Amino acid sequence: MAAAPTRTGEWIRRFHPAPDAARLVCLPHAGGSATFFFAMSRDLSPAVEVLAVQYPGRQDRRSEPCVDDIRVLADHVADELRPWLDRPIALFGHSMGAAVAFEVAMRLERIGVTPVMLFASGSRAPSCGRRERIHLRDDTGLLKELASLSGTSAQVLDDEEIMRTVLPVLRNDYRAIETYRYRPVPPLRSPVMAITGEDDPQVTLEEAQSWSRHTTGGFALRTFPGGHFYLTSHGAEVRGLITRHLGGGAETD
Repeated sequence: MAAAPTRTGEWIRRFHPAPDAARLVCLPHAGGSATFFFAMSRDLSPAVEVLAVQYPGRQDRRSEPCVDDIRVLADHVADELRPWLDRPIALFGHSMGAAVAFEVAMRLERIGVTPVMLFASGSRAPSCGRRERIHLRDDTGLLKELASLSGTSAQVLDDEEIMRTVLPVLRNDYRAIETYRYRPVPPLRSPVMAITGEDDPQVTLEEAQSWSRHTTGGFALRTFPGGHFYLTSHGAEVRGLITRHLGGGAETD
């Protein structure tokens, strides 16, 4: 396989290049961007090289139309990852990003590349979909949902200019995840680790445990105190899980 490129394109952000390290592809939550994973990239380097995915429609890609289909997003990401498959690769998706990561893992396995781990963070298993319609709410309803997840500061929520930019992207992403429907497929060969906050209003422990149905490669469930964005206060512990696994220490049961 050819060596990976020295420069990234529109979809991939490599904040901290780490020669010879295993790669972790990070996929953001609804309304999120690649920079959500900047600190993770910094703190995992040089043991692990993070490739953070930048979806269209946000930050430096704000002039591009958003993608409101999880499978189409996964098609793009899988294609963009092809030049980066010269080293072992793992996937980390938070919330909506976990569904994208699952679909990307399937596409990689079809071309003979089995991720060394799929970290499914803050997400119900694909087979545990709920019929939700948050993307059809008005702006006030969307903001209420955003505030309930405690992932956005009150200062940002009160900034009308920022919210005017963020809300269309958020609505698009909620449409993507809420219209995503799992299609029964053979389970992944890649092992899966589900990670969730104990008080996450969007994910029950049973729904997180159900990720075990989607792999034959081994499964583990890890929980932390906190809600949907438990990552903000338990980043060090999560990075420890990642480093131990990608460094060769098995974390699956």
